[in-house]
Amino acid sequence: MNMKRIIYLLIGPILLVVSSLGLTGVFGTAGAQAIGVSLWMIFWWITRPVHITITALLPALVNAFLNMVPMTDVISQYSCESIVLVFASGLIIMPWASIGLDRRIALKVLSVVGPSMKSQTIVWLCATTIFSTVLPNIAVVTLFCPIAVAMLKAAGEEDISTSKAGLPIMLAIAWGVSLGGGGTPIGGAMNQTAIAALQDFTGKEFMYSDWLIHVLPYTVIGTLGIYFGMRMLPMCREVKRLEGTKEFFKDSYAELGPMKGIEKFCLGAFVLSLVLAFTRTWYASLLPGLAPAYSMLTLGFICFFVVVKKDGQSSPLLTWEEAQHGMMWGMMLLFASGMAMGKLLNGTGASEALGNIISNIIVLVVFTRLLSEVTNGTTAAAVACPIIFAFTSKLGLNPGPYWFICTFAYNAEFLLPISVRAVPVGYGLDAQKMLKGGIPMTILNMIIVIIFGYVCMKFIPGWGQLSYMFN
Repeated sequence: MNMKRIIYLLIGPILLVVSSLGLTGVFGTAGAQAIGVSLWMIFWWITRPVHITITALLPALVNAFLNMVPMTDVISQYSCESIVLVFASGLIIMPWASIGLDRRIALKVLSVVGPSMKSQTIVWLCATTIFSTVLPNIAVVTLFCPIAVAMLKAAGEEDISTSKAGLPIMLAIAWGVSLGGGGTPIGGAMNQTAIAALQDFTGKEFMYSDWLIHVLPYTVIGTLGIYFGMRMLPMCREVKRLEGTKEFFKDSYAELGPMKGIEKFCLGAFVLSLVLAFTRTWYASLLPGLAPAYSMLTLGFICFFVVVKKDGQSSPLLTWEEAQHGMMWGMMLLFASGMAMGKLLNGTGASEALGNIISNIIVLVVFTRLLSEVTNGTTAAAVACPIIFAFTSKLGLNPGPYWFICTFAYNAEFLLPISVRAVPVGYGLDAQKMLKGGIPMTILNMIIVIIFGYVCMKFIPGWGQLSYMFN
C-alpha cells in the first residue's frame, strides 16, 4: 500500500470528524455527522483509494455506530423498489449480447453515418444519447466504444489516443451517453434515485409519462446544444472527412444475417416493458401493485423459461448463473448508497439547513452539476433532491419544477474520467483532452439548463407542478 493511498484513506474519516466537531452549530450533531459521511463518500469517490462499490457501504456502516437515523431507514434503500427496477431491467437486456441483438441495433443505427466529421459527430452523439435513454449508461458505452474503435482502425486510425478523427467520435460517445440518460426514467440509476426521493417525500407514485413531457424536450435541446458546442471546439474540427465508415457498418451488419426469432422475442419483451412503464396511468387503478419495477421483473422472470438453440442444443435464454455473472451488482450498491446518503441528510435535518443556502435555480444547477462532475449523477441526485424538498417546503413553493430542473442538471457529465466516462478513456480517449473540451461544454450545458428551466417556470403555466403528487 503506497503512502498516497494511505493518506486518502485517512482523509475520509478525518472529514467526518472535522464535520462533526465544526458544523454542529449549523446542522446539529446528527446533521453535522451526516454531512461528514457525505464528504467522506464524495472524497473517496473522487480519489478512489478503494473501489467505488466499497465506498457505497459507508452509510450503513457509519450509521450503525453513530445512529444518526433509524437503521431500517438506511438499510431499506439497499433493497427498495428502485433497486428491483434496476435488477429487472438488467434481466431483460442481459441476453442481448449473447444473441447479438445489441450489436445488430447499434450497427443498423450507425449505418446511416456519412464520411464527413459533421455527420460522424451528430450520428455518434445522437445514437448514444438515444440508446442511453432506455438502457443503462454503462451498457451503452461498453457497446459503442469497441464498435467505434473497430471502425476507426478500419479507416486507418490505429492509435486512438492520438487519432484526430477519433477524438470527436469518442467524445461524442462519452458525452452522449451521459446526456441521454435523462431522456427517460429508466435511463440510469440517478433517475431512479430522484424518483425514489420524490415518492418518499410525497408518499405517492410518480408516473413515468410525466418525465417524458417535462424532461425529454430538454434532452433534445441539450443534445443539440452539445453538438453545436462540439463543432466550435478546435480539437473537433481538425479532420473533415473519414472515408469508408458507411461501408464498414453496412458490411458488419450484413455479416449478422437475417434477424432471428429469439432476437425478435427479446426486442419485443423490451418494447413491451417500455409500453407498460409509460402507460402506467391507464391501468394503475386496476393493478395498483404493478409498478414499472414489477412489470419489468415479470418479463425478466419469463426469460429464464424461454428455450433457445445454443451450439446445437436447447438451453434457457437466460440462466441464473449467467444472471449472477452479468448483473451489475456493484452499480446497484452504488445506486442504493446514494439513496441511503439522502436518507441521512434528510432524516438528520441537514438537507433543510443546506436548503437555506441553495434556494434559487442558478445555485441549484451549479451545485448539482459540480457534484455530478466530481462524483456521479446518482450521488448528485441523492444529495440535491432532499435539499430541494427542504427549501421549497420552507418557502412554500411547489417542489416539482425545481425537482425537474435538478434532473436536467445531474444528467450531464463532461469533465473527468470517472463513472461511465472511464470506459472511453480505457479505449484510448485522452483524459486531458476530455477535460479541456469538457470545461466549455459544462459551462454551455449549465447555461442551457438554467435558461430552459427559467423559461418553463416563467412562461408555461403549471409547468412541473404535478397536482397528483403535490396537493
